Amino acid sequence: MPRIPRRSLLAAAALTAPLAAWAEAWPARPITLVVPNPPGGGTDFAARLYQDTLSRLLGVAVVIDNKPGANGNIAIQAVTRAAPDGYTLLLQYSGYHAGNPAMMPNLPWDPNRDLVAVGMADVAPHGIFVAPGLPVTTLADFIAYARARPGRLNYSSSGNGSIQHIAGVLFSQAIGVPMVHVPYRGAAPALQDVAGDRVEMLITTPSSAIGLAQAGKVKALAIASAARIPALPQVPTTAEAGMPGFTVDAWFAVFAPAGTPTGIVQRLNQALREAAATPEVQRRAEEGGVLLRPLSAAEMDALARREVEVLGRTIREAGITME
Repeated sequence: MPRIPRRSLLAAAALTAPLAAWAEAWPARPITLVVPNPPGGGTDFAARLYQDTLSRLLGVAVVIDNKPGANGNIAIQAVTRAAPDGYTLLLQYSGYHAGNPAMMPNLPWDPNRDLVAVGMADVAPHGIFVAPGLPVTTLADFIAYARARPGRLNYSSSGNGSIQHIAGVLFSQAIGVPMVHVPYRGAAPALQDVAGDRVEMLITTPSSAIGLAQAGKVKALAIASAARIPALPQVPTTAEAGMPGFTVDAWFAVFAPAGTPTGIVQRLNQALREAAATPEVQRRAEEGGVLLRPLSAAEMDALARREVEVLGRTIREAGITME
């Protein structure tokens, strides 16, 4: 083994010592958690689910900064360009993280190169919600209604390439009926137009739709997951409703700019996992219809990389584009 000059070792120690001290002193001021959607959707819910508990555990304020637009790219790019000091973080949505690279060849950020995984916020099974004015009460009713009107029904989403968009395409293909995609700048406005009978269907995370469903302002026809959710116990799964095999799940996770010191990433991950173990976060997660799945930073990184590959392949095979 070649000998490393002592002078080089001292130089390396001089470079790493400030980083270690920096990580040790962190956090010393408020942390900004950037959300790539407007208030009211599943991404915003995930951020607010942890906001207060993280603030208490870290001893500094956690400030949520909603930056919607450009299919999440405005917020994501802002974080990738931020200083890697642990004070600017991203609450990332799996649809943007894995979907955008598959649809945008000139994307100014790369999920594997420009972001480092911190940890999981929550996993959200999706529900099939339809407009209150439709003459349907079950998923089978809606499928029959759509088949009698090929190409005349609309489904909304939080943007091109979002999980809602992909789910709508796959649903349309599964029932053999063309439907028209109507993209919005977030799940909240997409859902409002379903509630207003301007769009017929939205497949989205229950957290953004539970209140409207409980109030009768949208109809919840099925949960596209393996099990029912406690927040909407009367709503069957897609398998129970006669559509086995149609499942849609998304994840929401915290990422930091590439180059963020490992010590900071690990401390953030620990805080996220401690927060997920608190009764308050667990209660709110159940009420919001999401699942808590605490992961290490390495586990989150592996899951995200796998999603980039698998979801990207699904998008390409389904011919989904940003148009």
